Amino acid sequence: MSPARRLLRLGAWLLLLALLGALGVQLWFLGCVAYWKYENPTTTAFMRRELARLQQRDPRAALRHQWVAYDRISVHLKRAVIAAEDARFSAHEGLDWEAIQKAYETNLKRGRPARGGSTISQQLAKNLFLSADKSYLRKAQELLITLMLEAVWDKRRILEVYLNVVEWGEGVFGAEAAARHYFGIGAAQLSPHQAARLAAYLPNPKRYGRLRSGPYLDRRTDEILRYLWHAQVP
Repeated sequence: MSPARRLLRLGAWLLLLALLGALGVQLWFLGCVAYWKYENPTTTAFMRRELARLQQRDPRAALRHQWVAYDRISVHLKRAVIAAEDARFSAHEGLDWEAIQKAYETNLKRGRPARGGSTISQQLAKNLFLSADKSYLRKAQELLITLMLEAVWDKRRILEVYLNVVEWGEGVFGAEAAARHYFGIGAAQLSPHQAARLAAYLPNPKRYGRLRSGPYLDRRTDEILRYLWHAQVP
């Protein structure tokens, strides 16, 4: 066999191994999604990354996180988060093309990627498995995991897990920890205004969680309150 043919065969085997490896990764993601349909995830990629960051400064650092069942989370917070992050959550199947188009147009006008357009399902996929890095490969993986979540879970389960694992401040994850950290109450007791304020933190929880108030946060909270009652909760 000529060297050229040997090289071609080697390339074919390497490509096959790469494809099998990629398939294996996707099957692992799908297996986790299937398992978490019934079992609650105890940690996420975002949680592990944040804990490692905090423990670099203080080895004794720990995250504030406590899982609570869907029915023990205020309906006001459910409505506020949907109103703020994904108004068509109950209607779309993981991707909101209308929101993506609006985000594209807004970013085009501003000349920079200032607005996202990611649905709650996409945000959850990223939080559970990926990182906040911006790349086409990570975005493609996020979309695949989003489709898995939407295929295996119902909307209620997606929102339940999202509200329990989303970052709400430095070392603060989930609705229960956020409600206790900012207001000294459980997630079930959140008022409409408190829920809207927490939802206003979500685009940049570390920054807004430190500020807690200000012209932008006050304006954003009022805006969420206006739309809160129109949000459809699964």
